[in-house]
Amino acid sequence: MPEHSDNTTGRIRGANARIPGELEMPVFPSVEWFEAVRQVFNSDDSYQTVGGGACDATFGIKVGPGVFILEFEGFECSGVKEATEEDLNEADFYLEMEFHEWREMLTNIRENGAADMRHTLNSMDLSRAPDGLARTKTDDGYRLDLFFRYNQTFQHYFDASSRLDTEFAPPRADA
Repeated sequence: MPEHSDNTTGRIRGANARIPGELEMPVFPSVEWFEAVRQVFNSDDSYQTVGGGACDATFGIKVGPGVFILEFEGFECSGVKEATEEDLNEADFYLEMEFHEWREMLTNIRENGAADMRHTLNSMDLSRAPDGLARTKTDDGYRLDLFFRYNQTFQHYFDASSRLDTEFAPPRADA
């Protein structure tokens, strides 16, 4: 089946095989979507054998008003949860983009199997000078450095989303 985007429903479908037990089209952004990506990432040894290696970081994801926390320990993403803006104070750093920017990045990953050069976390961070994509609420440069140190691990996590069919729905401020 060729890959295509269904603009009326906000769905991305592709030729990549489904994972046994995969949720039927998780919605981005949601805990279910991040959890589905976590399962793909953790179940595929190829994501752990290249790039950043063992990783110990807790970081936030901001999608408009939506906030999520991802925890990485060793070679796995050990947890995902919905969070609040205040929870970002405890995160090592957070990545913030508007919904349409996340959708563009994830659609690119889905269409290519991995991010192209314009849509890697590193490229997107550099294109947002001087503030960057990765930020911190505490101004702790050592904790922010974890984004750069383990960047390839985080990229592999998002690249794992290429194996999921994703439906997109902007987060609501009152949700």
